[in-house]
Amino acid sequence: MIILAVDYGLKRTGLAVCDRDEIICSPLEVVELKGEGLAERIAQTAEEYNAEALVFGLPYNMDGSEGHQARKVRSFAEKAARLAELEVYFQDERLSSEFASDMLRPAELTRKKKKQRLDAVAAAAILKAFIEKRKLEKQ
Repeated sequence: MIILAVDYGLKRTGLAVCDRDEIICSPLEVVELKGEGLAERIAQTAEEYNAEALVFGLPYNMDGSEGHQARKVRSFAEKAARLAELEVYFQDERLSSEFASDMLRPAELTRKKKKQRLDAVAAAAILKAFIEKRKLEKQ
């Protein structure tokens, strides 16, 4: 199944997609839109890549509880999913930005270029974790 992943943020939102076999997770872009504009961009990107589902990173607190930001993500995700007419899933995104930062470290990019790519790489990390979790649940 082709899945579009979203690392939703207040300033920037990262997008990533996987192939139909759910093997390769590719960072796509970082979007600096908000509200309806962002939801429309997500729906357009989902259509462009023939996505069959959306997965949003859910920012749990370190104790595993959901805070204010997690509720914001859930609310926005439901709007985006309705607009895209796709099922939405959620994946724990704790430490995904740190993982993405570690992945970009060897790339020798300027701080500005890393910042421009970080959220898309984090979305790919969220997507990979979601796919791995689904595979384990099927066993």
